[in-house]
Amino acid sequence: MDLTGTLSLILLLPLIAAGLIWMFARRKGVVAMTLSVGAAAIVCGLSLWLLLVAWNGEPWLATLEWLRFGEFSVEMGFWLNKLSALMLFVVAVVGFLIHVFSIGYMDDDGARGRFFGGLSIFMFSMLGIVLAENLFMLFIFWELVGFSSYMLIGHYLHTDEASAAAKKAFIVNRVGDFGYLLGILLTYWTFGTVSLPELQATVAGDPGKAGTLIGLLLFCGVLGKSAQMPLHVWLPDAMAGPTPVSALIHAATMVAAGVYFLGRTVFLYTETALQVILWVGVITALCSALWAFAQRDIKKVLAYSTLSQLGYMVAGFGLGTLYGMHQGDGHGAALMYGVWVAMFHLTTHAFFKALLFLGSGSVIHACHHEQDIFRMGGLYKRMPWTTATFAAGVIAIAGVPYIAAGFFSKDLILYVAKSGSAPAFWILSATALLTALYMGRLFFIAFLGEARSPAAEKAHESGPAMVAPLVLLAVYAIGGGYAVLYPEVLRAPLNDGVPHPHGADHTMLIIISAIASIGGLLAARFFYGAGAEKDRLERIAPPLYALSRSRFYFDEVYNAYVRRVQDRVADIIAFLDTLLISGLLVRGSAGLAGLLGVASRRMHTGSVAAYVWWFFAGLVLFGAYAGGFLDNLMP
Repeated sequence: MDLTGTLSLILLLPLIAAGLIWMFARRKGVVAMTLSVGAAAIVCGLSLWLLLVAWNGEPWLATLEWLRFGEFSVEMGFWLNKLSALMLFVVAVVGFLIHVFSIGYMDDDGARGRFFGGLSIFMFSMLGIVLAENLFMLFIFWELVGFSSYMLIGHYLHTDEASAAAKKAFIVNRVGDFGYLLGILLTYWTFGTVSLPELQATVAGDPGKAGTLIGLLLFCGVLGKSAQMPLHVWLPDAMAGPTPVSALIHAATMVAAGVYFLGRTVFLYTETALQVILWVGVITALCSALWAFAQRDIKKVLAYSTLSQLGYMVAGFGLGTLYGMHQGDGHGAALMYGVWVAMFHLTTHAFFKALLFLGSGSVIHACHHEQDIFRMGGLYKRMPWTTATFAAGVIAIAGVPYIAAGFFSKDLILYVAKSGSAPAFWILSATALLTALYMGRLFFIAFLGEARSPAAEKAHESGPAMVAPLVLLAVYAIGGGYAVLYPEVLRAPLNDGVPHPHGADHTMLIIISAIASIGGLLAARFFYGAGAEKDRLERIAPPLYALSRSRFYFDEVYNAYVRRVQDRVADIIAFLDTLLISGLLVRGSAGLAGLLGVASRRMHTGSVAAYVWWFFAGLVLFGAYAGGFLDNLMP
């Protein structure tokens, strides 16, 4: 079956919609919305069909030469297999639901034509990453996603906060992408190709060719896109953008692109590189969970939650891949175990975190853009659908055993951690407990108790366009763990070589999951109460609260570096540019030409006598030269 036409249509439809919007419908919100949502709906339907085709068929590969420079050529192409089909499903389905939600959320925004055009550009860019056949093509769409993110985060042009957040996201990602680009160049230098299928075949034949430096440089791109420490600082600030943007880009798709990229290039990572990846993920998961406790903004809590869950995915990839290496022969099917561990959590997280972000958007919209959870309260009376679906999201991310999708995917990461690294297992278990605590804090303060502001008192349930996506996402947040036939789909790559997680050896994990999830939620209810007016942690333990609020001073350190180092280096370069380039070379050459012009003008006096003297002087010099007199004067 030739899938090239279908894949081309999936990729190009959002681009066509974006082009039509930018040319004809930037000021026509309804037309722009129809084009963007319509394209997303068609992409969603085709992606669901392709998921069935790819899951039951052979991988599909198609390439076309794009540029050629001598012997070097750059190709564009598609590589569809189970991994890319699953990611395509996540991007398309979640993206479509967020498009539908945006119909209601952006109904009073005067620039919604520009907003929907930006969403379509983002969908085009993200779909390009998913389907890319080689690293060069992937890098092009990787950068387009960064541009799309910059444009959508800064959608509210009238606020300095949104503008600063957009620039911060763009610049921080460029830092990671510089290392990523070096990794691509080193890959081409080492293997002579950047085609992912060719690289996979080459490494399978000679696993020793995969170098640690290549893996770590490629991982730099993941540090930026998936907001891993120390390049995590842009994600919380990105909440300045519209809430549907936060749901689509900063919860479900763009930030997950780094995890997907790890799976796409799993064969290029050595054990040393995987150890680094593992511990970056573990540290990010723990620290981000700690930072969430001092946040009052409902979206900021979810932002740090996203950071923490991304750390879980990255750690799961490292743990699972190392586990597969030790169980198998170091490559092939066994190597894919870590990929499916990470992708399972990526899939469930995409749905329940999109649900939580859209739920927060419903709350913000109903409360007239109030985002402080301590100025909400009593929302369960006024917004029953939003409250129920948000509760489903909280249960999912807390990982309540056998009830929510988050339990199954998180539990599998804990399982491979228990088998491979005891320190990582206990840190990730502690992170699971912290997750239930801060998410319980958010829910009990914002939704229970009594209204604590005029905005909360006037809140009302959102319209059908906003509620319907919440309900659909809530269904998956609860049942998604069973929808992917856990754990059979994850055992398949090892051909049943992994012990069944529901055996007797798994009992301790169930107990730990129950304590972390149910115990954490109950502890949050007991400690924070229902509809609290003030943060009890700040009142009882100010040092702990201050430490959480400090976020370990990453932003302060970066700001100090920019002011004291980068700005001064920039001043020195600017001075040298002014002195040497603009002054000596540009103005200096212009000045010299001007001086020669002045001297030349002085020689043209208009006096015939002066011209005669100059004529005879030239004649004498020419005669001396022709007679060899000047040569005799030379040493």
